[in-house]
Amino acid sequence: MAKAKKEIKTVQDFSKFVRWFWILFSGGILLAILIFLLASWGVFGEMPDHTQLENPRTNLATEIISSDGKTLGKFYFKDNRTPVNYNELSQDLVDALIATEDVRFHEHSGIDARSTLRAFFFLGGKGGASTISQQLSRQLFVGVASPNTISRLTQKIKEWVIATRLERQYTKEEIMAQYFNIYDFGNNGDGIRSASSIYFDKEPKDLSLKESAMLVGMFKNSSLYNPRRNPIGVKNRRNVVLAQMEKYGYITEAVKDSLQKTELDLKYTPQSHRDGIATYFRGYLDGFMKDWIKENPKPDGTKWNLYNDGLKIYTTIDSRMQKYAEDAVQQHMPRLQAEFFHQNTPERNPTAPFLDLEKEEVEALMKRGMRQSERRRHMKYDLKKSDKEIEASFYKPTQMSVFAWKDGKPSEIDTIMKPIDSMRYYKSFLRTGMMSMDPQTGHVKAWVGGMNYRHFQYDMVKQGKRQIGSTFKPFVYTTAIDQLHYSPCDVFPDVPFCIEANKYGNPEEWCPRNSNGATDYGGTRTLKNALANSVNTITARLIDKVGPQPVVDLAKKLGIESEILPVPSIALGTPDLSVYEMVGAYSTFANKGVYTKPVMVTTIEDKNGTILYQFKPETRDVISEETAYVTVKLMEGVTQSGSGARLRGKGKDAYRADFREVVTGYPYEFTNPIAGKTGTTQNQSDGWFMGMVPNLVTGVWVGAEDRAAHFKSITYGQGAAMALPIWGVYMKSCYADETLNISKAEFEEPKELSINVDCTKAIEDVIDDKTDDTPDDLDFN
Repeated sequence: MAKAKKEIKTVQDFSKFVRWFWILFSGGILLAILIFLLASWGVFGEMPDHTQLENPRTNLATEIISSDGKTLGKFYFKDNRTPVNYNELSQDLVDALIATEDVRFHEHSGIDARSTLRAFFFLGGKGGASTISQQLSRQLFVGVASPNTISRLTQKIKEWVIATRLERQYTKEEIMAQYFNIYDFGNNGDGIRSASSIYFDKEPKDLSLKESAMLVGMFKNSSLYNPRRNPIGVKNRRNVVLAQMEKYGYITEAVKDSLQKTELDLKYTPQSHRDGIATYFRGYLDGFMKDWIKENPKPDGTKWNLYNDGLKIYTTIDSRMQKYAEDAVQQHMPRLQAEFFHQNTPERNPTAPFLDLEKEEVEALMKRGMRQSERRRHMKYDLKKSDKEIEASFYKPTQMSVFAWKDGKPSEIDTIMKPIDSMRYYKSFLRTGMMSMDPQTGHVKAWVGGMNYRHFQYDMVKQGKRQIGSTFKPFVYTTAIDQLHYSPCDVFPDVPFCIEANKYGNPEEWCPRNSNGATDYGGTRTLKNALANSVNTITARLIDKVGPQPVVDLAKKLGIESEILPVPSIALGTPDLSVYEMVGAYSTFANKGVYTKPVMVTTIEDKNGTILYQFKPETRDVISEETAYVTVKLMEGVTQSGSGARLRGKGKDAYRADFREVVTGYPYEFTNPIAGKTGTTQNQSDGWFMGMVPNLVTGVWVGAEDRAAHFKSITYGQGAAMALPIWGVYMKSCYADETLNISKAEFEEPKELSINVDCTKAIEDVIDDKTDDTPDDLDFN
């Protein structure tokens, strides 16, 4: 009986234990549910609602896209982030992330129960438990873990809740894409798109296996595993990722072993507002977009944010042609600069780099530069310094990095220099501006506003305006053709010519001379020969026949917005105009007399692809097709027998060790029709070349910041030596790239042509004057 009672008590005790187990178990589940409910209700802190889950608050950079689909650069303040879709990720990226961070990613619904229990029982000693969804919820909504244990626990609960919500809201592919997009990989690599471009100069879909493994390895801690500062640690971390991929069957052991022995092979390509391709164009675009934003608010009335709203700006710039243009500048400018330095040593020129100035004039010029400098503005308005303190600071040696050409490439030199000396140093550098445009569409294909945006930020394409010299003469010839029906074959006497005082408002008699004061006049020239050799006297004779005002009126119709005084001297190119204006004007000749306003932006979209802006072409008829064609035939003479004839030259350039060019020939060898015009100002401070083929018009200017800094003689100071070589190198690259389809054809002749353009039978009394822009044999000795 006692035994039976004992057995009954044992059963009762066990039943009580089972009952309490189920009570505790159910209570635990209910408690967990309650905690989840409390978290979802926001008791432990604010939780994202449905709208926030659909549209997480992430800063997205504005992307600048070329006409051939390449990213030229971005506008961003802190986050250089451009999102990608799942199908834009390489499979290796996806496999590496799953193998390393969340091997059961496709099996759970936001929380991996097995990993969570393991982390709980082993207190995290055998790996963490955060799924990709949890990590994404932390990045988007929860934030950095708190050092406080209680706070850390509530944060973890919020992670779990948000992770399950994300799993219901998005597909697995969308979650993974968001995870790659949100992470900061360091060095302005916000998101996988920026990171793959910065570290490997690739799109995410093009990343190799080892490159994918390196970037996934950085998810552990991008500050610690920074490939620029800690390449050994990053390599070790990459190898861990490769080992994980082998462990879970994504790669073989042989592949793992092979790749673990390789180096990182970075191709570091920094992305900043001062680095990369088309920097000057991006500088112009920044102003364009700010003006557009002022005039085009969002539907709710607020303003677009250029740096955070993820706009997409589709431009006309062709990334290939832009690169060829920048390469041409960097090929020619260091050679020209080396010769400029050679001629302007203190021994040869005590006021170097300035010519024709007295010491007092140079000092006045430098003081004016001080007053206009950014240093003075900063010290006066930001630091509230007195004028005396500001001036004294210019004479105090300071550590700085200055620009230099090194081995033919732009570089920086760390030095100690007085700011006043650095100003003088920078004024000794020749600058350049170049723009290339399709004359039919108005699409600008290349834009180079200078040599190096980090050190020379003033844009010499649209912002800067300089005297244009003989490149203005085609406007005079065009007016004469249009009004008087002149032919390129018409003959004019090559004799001195004057326009009397008070005619056209000119206070004194104007008697222009040909270049270098040539006096051996005589004989005759056709208009084609006169323009080819930039004969000043014949150009003066033409503007006297048509009058300055009609020439100014034509220039305005051709898109010239700068002021031009209607005086006879404009015939020789006295106005200050921009490269942008000149390319637009010359394009009218190539476009059969129709002016097309240059276009840089075709479309602007928001982050969802909604079109916010689409350009409308602006065109107008300016001159007849016949007049435009006759002008083109005139300018073909420039490259056939005039100052641009070196474009037809053969041979190779040789270079001295200091990169000064020794010309043994001109290595362009163009055989196709080219219309163009060189331009040189009176004291050789500005060199121009405008070149045209049927579907591309390109203008180049070269000169120093101050007009008092220039070559002493026309040998180097003419447009044919300063600017034309950039055009030649650029066009050779464009022609070598057959995908661009740059025309080598003849300019199309009008169906009805009443003006004779075939001058083979005309009397050509060619005089070997040293006329403006006539090429000389270059001699460096």
